[in-house]
Amino acid sequence: MPSALPDGEPVPSDGSLPPHALAGSDRRPLGMYLHVPYCATRCGYCDFNTYTATELGGGSDGVLASRDTYAGTLVEEIRLARKVLGDDPRPVETVFVGGGTPTLLPAADLGRMLAAVREEFGLADDAEVTTEANPESVDAAYLAELREAGFNRISFGMQSARAHVLRILERTHTPGRPEECVALARAAGFRHVNLDLIYGTPGESDDDWRASLEAALGAGPDHISAYALIVEEGTRLARRIRRGEVPMTDDDVHADRYLIAEERLSAAGLEWYEVSNWAVAGDTAARCRHNELYWTGADWWGAGPGAHSHVGGVRWWNVKHPAAYARALAEGRSPGAGREVLSAEDQRIERILLELRLREGCPLDLLAPQGAKAAERARDDGLLEPDAYERGRARLTLRGRLLADAVVRDLVD
Repeated sequence: MPSALPDGEPVPSDGSLPPHALAGSDRRPLGMYLHVPYCATRCGYCDFNTYTATELGGGSDGVLASRDTYAGTLVEEIRLARKVLGDDPRPVETVFVGGGTPTLLPAADLGRMLAAVREEFGLADDAEVTTEANPESVDAAYLAELREAGFNRISFGMQSARAHVLRILERTHTPGRPEECVALARAAGFRHVNLDLIYGTPGESDDDWRASLEAALGAGPDHISAYALIVEEGTRLARRIRRGEVPMTDDDVHADRYLIAEERLSAAGLEWYEVSNWAVAGDTAARCRHNELYWTGADWWGAGPGAHSHVGGVRWWNVKHPAAYARALAEGRSPGAGREVLSAEDQRIERILLELRLREGCPLDLLAPQGAKAAERARDDGLLEPDAYERGRARLTLRGRLLADAVVRDLVD
């Protein structure tokens, strides 16, 4: 089952924020994340807050958690967001519909959710509007309807081009289908298309990974995300590894696969802008602006079961189960399960943790004395770029990206 929510203080029943949260909001972008918690099947490696029909069960909870009524329920939280944020004049700059599998809902439902954001907040003229999609859950007509509703970016879960790797991951799409979907999305008018890849799956070889990269590049997306497989406790894949049915991939293999990705993607004209993300070189519009809100500490409201939000140094998260979520909104209550108010020190540390992963790096003046000494050592060890260091930035080298987690730990000390 999905991992537990963090601890935190209670969220007020009306969802209200401390007065300071909106101070200076006109200087921060605002985004919306809309979570769709449904999947046709659960992938073996997944511990996200998602539910299959079997897991939702029947009875009153099953009715409350129904996919048929979900869009209307989520719209209620968007209206709650408007009340909580009051007369905040900011239009929404990015909308990201994630899951789960958002495209299990009818395209009209996703359009209805987006329309509610537009009606309650307004969208910036150049707003980025993304949905994730399973390659087997869309066709040309569905994509055309999404585009007509206002979506202009789409992210397909490809993961691998090799059938045996997809079987280990328990992905249900067939090799070649994600590439077909990129062509369908382009024909529907989507300018920006992402493919998600995973490397380090048990049984995957270097040649398998190269084949996945070639297939993804051949489809012509302007953005590719490549993530090392993380085996989460409680997943079916973790149990299979523990039983010895499949081998565990080690960190050296992950590093080798990352280097292969960097070499091939950069040769094809994509450049990294975050450790696990590459976009067409020189085209900032190809980057995922919504994720950049997360990485730069901007404001976003996360609507849906288990969704997390952040506004002005206040972070909160919703109840996880769709039935509990729907019940709270039906009763006129915030679905928030807990929250934390970040101190100035918390925010400083988070900036280092997140901004160091970006191509631009983080300002050296964010570092405490011990962190500054660690940055100097990292520069001398070839983990931070000397030129950027001289300009007052901590920016990872390629070797530094391979050791990013360790570098970050040293810099936040």
